[in-house]
Amino acid sequence: MPARTWQARASVLPPLAPRLRAVRPLHCPASSLMGATMTTVRIAFDKELVLSGHFLLKHLEKPELQRLAASARLAYFRPGAVIFQKGDPGDSMMAVIRGRVKICSHSTDGKELVLNIINKGGLFGEIALLDGEPRTADAVALEETDLLVLDRSKFVPLLNERPAVALQLITVLCKRLRQTSEHLEDTLFLEASSRFARALMRLADVFGKPTPGGLKLDIKLSQQQLGCLVGVSRESINKLLGEWQRNGVIAVESGRITLLDRDALEEIAEANG
Repeated sequence: MPARTWQARASVLPPLAPRLRAVRPLHCPASSLMGATMTTVRIAFDKELVLSGHFLLKHLEKPELQRLAASARLAYFRPGAVIFQKGDPGDSMMAVIRGRVKICSHSTDGKELVLNIINKGGLFGEIALLDGEPRTADAVALEETDLLVLDRSKFVPLLNERPAVALQLITVLCKRLRQTSEHLEDTLFLEASSRFARALMRLADVFGKPTPGGLKLDIKLSQQQLGCLVGVSRESINKLLGEWQRNGVIAVESGRITLLDRDALEEIAEANG
């Protein structure tokens, strides 16, 4: 059986640089962030251009884009900042303009499980936006991150008016569900080495950059973060990384992983026991 891959690659939003003019940020506390501080970045940029370039909204008519743009806002988060927590009000959906966001959950004893990593162009927060219920997981900025925030009160009426957009959003939700099901199956049925190999291939599908030596993951994750992504200890990740480096399956340089022998990694992914 071929190794599973993540179901969708994130769309890339149009570059903001030509329309971007940095101004001193305005810091304002957000009550929904449980004490964290959200920075609303006061910059001049074309929100309509950004919205029109997103896969979910690119088919909207200009008046509809203008209406959404008028209510959308840009928020900046420092690395490690909590964007929202499980149980917070689900009053908005976010699109990643710059940076990366991890979606995670925690056990009662503090163990973390990373459910997803959202890259530039990706959406998150769509579940609570649709049903109006509290957030189902935490969202944390992995690096400096700019988000375009779409409020539920403005976006849901658009879904009623444009069934095509609603269908696109349902497609996103279905892909999330498939990914979650695969994650659960891996956790329940596979050994740590197989789970980690599959996780690296999924990361490569989204963040992989071809190099002369192999496929380099354009994302820097600590061993602890990799462990949280797979559901194993940091020590187990350290042991597997060392073993696979010695066997020529991967290379690790400055915290970034390069897949040198994908066939060997696929064999590990399909092995069980």
